[in-house]
Amino acid sequence: MRLETKILIVEDDKEIRDLIAVYLDNEGMITEKAENAIIALQLLDKQDFDLIILDIMLPEMDGIEVCMKIRKERHLPIIMLSAKSEDMDKIQGLAAGADDYLAKPFNPLELIARVKSQLRRYKKYNTDKDRNAQVIEIGSLTINTDTRQVWISQQDIRLTPKEFDILELLARNKGIVLSVEKIYESVWKENYFKSDNTVMVHITNIREKIEEIPKQPIYIKTVWGVGYTL
Repeated sequence: MRLETKILIVEDDKEIRDLIAVYLDNEGMITEKAENAIIALQLLDKQDFDLIILDIMLPEMDGIEVCMKIRKERHLPIIMLSAKSEDMDKIQGLAAGADDYLAKPFNPLELIARVKSQLRRYKKYNTDKDRNAQVIEIGSLTINTDTRQVWISQQDIRLTPKEFDILELLARNKGIVLSVEKIYESVWKENYFKSDNTVMVHITNIREKIEEIPKQPIYIKTVWGVGYTL
């Protein structure tokens, strides 16, 4: 990360946008402000940023769609803001690729604390290309393929060797639907039999450990009749 920390604030409310900028500026960070998604995406094409603060309720293109577009090309931390406090908004934001979520009205000092926390985490796991290749980050999920460790929001998650192998396989093929047969043969190195429910049981166990609500997963999705995707 560059010596100067640069933050992009995407917020349609000018007062909130300016308030966030003042607090970040006081911390020695450089800020750029965008009042809508179009301006934000244009700035991202022209400049490099260390973190994005992104409001969900934006005109024309909402923050969820913007987050998904950003995640296709960039892995920098994204903190989402929303005037709504329902759990579904948080789930949608994290599923779209956000790293953290804060409901309005919020304490600016809490936002600053979360910004610093995300920047420390980003710097720790992305100091160089080699290290970045060993660490996979998807939302609040972090997987270190060298040490075989997994974290959710920096909380250590203990997986069995086979559970880790399945999660790593899905993470390395993020966005791709893998069949149960493909997962089984890749992890167990054996031929798959249709009556075998081993993969399903392991997926259930992984969800119990990494999902906030296992029956409403935001990470490992089931594609009925096909398989699973992360």
